[in-house]
Amino acid sequence: MADRQLRRGLRGGDRTSLFGRSVVAEGLRQNPWADLYHTAMVLTWPRFLGALAVLFLALNFIFAGALWLGRDSVANARPGSFSDLFFFSVETISTTGYGDMHPQTFYGHSVVTLEIFVSLISTAGMTGLIFARFSRPRARLIFARHPVVIEHDGVETLALRIVNERDSFISEATAKLWWLGPFETAEGRRYTGFRPMPLLKSENPAFALSWTLFHPIDAASPLYGKSMQAIQNDDVNLVLSIAGLDDTSSQTVHARHVYKAQDLRWGHEFVDMFRRDEDGAAHVDLSKVHETRVVRA
Repeated sequence: MADRQLRRGLRGGDRTSLFGRSVVAEGLRQNPWADLYHTAMVLTWPRFLGALAVLFLALNFIFAGALWLGRDSVANARPGSFSDLFFFSVETISTTGYGDMHPQTFYGHSVVTLEIFVSLISTAGMTGLIFARFSRPRARLIFARHPVVIEHDGVETLALRIVNERDSFISEATAKLWWLGPFETAEGRRYTGFRPMPLLKSENPAFALSWTLFHPIDAASPLYGKSMQAIQNDDVNLVLSIAGLDDTSSQTVHARHVYKAQDLRWGHEFVDMFRRDEDGAAHVDLSKVHETRVVRA
């Protein structure tokens, strides 16, 4: 995705990417520990699994250290062997319990009791987070890299193409397109904000394979009367969002893509992805989703 969710900076500000723009958010404090669920959900899978591994090892080192402080607190552990205590902790926190080592003192039983309590909480938390990440509904859509500006039904029109990667339908799919760029009020104040860009046939009862969206560049369009150079100078972005009901999971799915002004191709059209063979069977070559060609004069 071209866009990232804005993460507010700590103290001096943190640089991030928001709708393709470099943004430094300052003046707000954010503690990732105060919203662990959100932090866990936005991490990439490698970082998420790495964080769980670090947490697991840290807990076992802490409890192995606690057992180390007790004298002969674990039966059959070699005297002075921290590794035996560490692996005993691993067996305890994972509820494996091979049976060759066990607590034999009141102190050892106390530490193990606390470790089992922590194990119950941490295992439930890890399981819940992993399930939440796997069960989160996602649409698998491919957005054509370059919107094109062509003449459609006698009107200059912005066209965008999307492909559904899954074999299932997205029912009652809706599409919304927004202009994100600068504008000036009657008082002469300059702001950057969103403006709606109405689409022709913005609803699709059964989105499968591909979907081409059209925005007429008429007097109500933010693109009306603007040249390619002008919108590039204004650092304009186009934000396209898709929502619908996935027939397989029966859950609402969302997808969003951001186009920069430099992505637009004026005077181009999309290459046709459909063809029929000699037997009359229809074929769709979805690998051509990004291909465009110059419109012949």
